[in-house]
Amino acid sequence: MAKVHPDGVAPAVPNPASLALFPDVGGEAAAVLTVWKKSLLLNFEGFTVFDSKGDLVFRVDNYASSSRGVVVLMDATGEPLLTVRRKRLSLGERWLVYEGEGATRPRFSVKKHANMFQGKTLAQVTACAPGPEGCCAYEVEGSYSRRSCAVFDAARRGVAEITTKDSPGGVRFGGDVFRLVVQPGFDATVAMAIVVLLEQMFGSGGSLIKG
Repeated sequence: MAKVHPDGVAPAVPNPASLALFPDVGGEAAAVLTVWKKSLLLNFEGFTVFDSKGDLVFRVDNYASSSRGVVVLMDATGEPLLTVRRKRLSLGERWLVYEGEGATRPRFSVKKHANMFQGKTLAQVTACAPGPEGCCAYEVEGSYSRRSCAVFDAARRGVAEITTKDSPGGVRFGGDVFRLVVQPGFDATVAMAIVVLLEQMFGSGGSLIKG
């Protein structure tokens, strides 16, 4: 089987000041991650994410069967980074994302676009921080099923992108292996959380969130 991790970096775009809410991913080049829709644990569902050197950076293992409606994004060592929780009793499909394994004071909310027949918008991301930062908003556009999506800030600047990935021999991987390109100034952890949420909304294999 061909290696699934990336072998290069993408050109960077200027670091937009409006992204100050989210930490910089570091460096001047965009971070290119390879996302593998496969858990490291046998018979479990989730994601395994590599950087451009082939090192493990993120993982999602849906092992918390007792925690219904919850998905945890972890680092390579299994330390919780962000927790996705389905918001109950809300109009439309909405999720809240918390630091670590928290369940109070969400970092941001994500809402599935209500009318998929109008426009290219898939979801809206809104920060939950108090004050002006709480108005910081992003839109996800494109087609997740085709692995062709982009995240835009309020000024229509691209901050992250999901694209298909080819093997070194030029053969395209299936939809279970794809690239996540994160521009400087946008948190790669948040970008990966958006991928997890797109899987909940549009994934063909069913939601990782049970219940």
